[in-house]
Amino acid sequence: MLSVYPAIFTQSKKGGYAVVFPDLNHLATGGDDMQEAMEMAVDCLAGYLFSEKLDGNEIPKPTPVEQVDVHCEDIEEYMDDVAHQFVNAVSVDVEAYAAQHFSKAVKRTVSIPQWLNSRAVAQKINFSKTLQKALMKELHIAKA
Repeated sequence: MLSVYPAIFTQSKKGGYAVVFPDLNHLATGGDDMQEAMEMAVDCLAGYLFSEKLDGNEIPKPTPVEQVDVHCEDIEEYMDDVAHQFVNAVSVDVEAYAAQHFSKAVKRTVSIPQWLNSRAVAQKINFSKTLQKALMKELHIAKA
């Protein structure tokens, strides 16, 4: 499912960008140019929403982009060379992004019959890969 939140992009006279999500506790990131700022904004948004979901916290609804006041953040307090500010929507499919970027392998101990283990070892079957495939099939998860 796609999550879309407004972000205030502030360009410095030197070219870098600060990005703030006012709906998400003033979550902030930035980049040296617009491309990097957007990539960092997507990563930041995905990480925040993913963490909040894991922690069981309620995620605030996004304010419509047209209702966000570009001056609602005191960015001038931190950035004295503001050249330009604008509000833009940042979107991310959190589950897909997390699967690709936040995946960390965990060890699990499983028990199988000796005869099954012997046959699998003899055929050089990768247990981790096989278990992952079986779990994804069982959970109806398409491979990302």
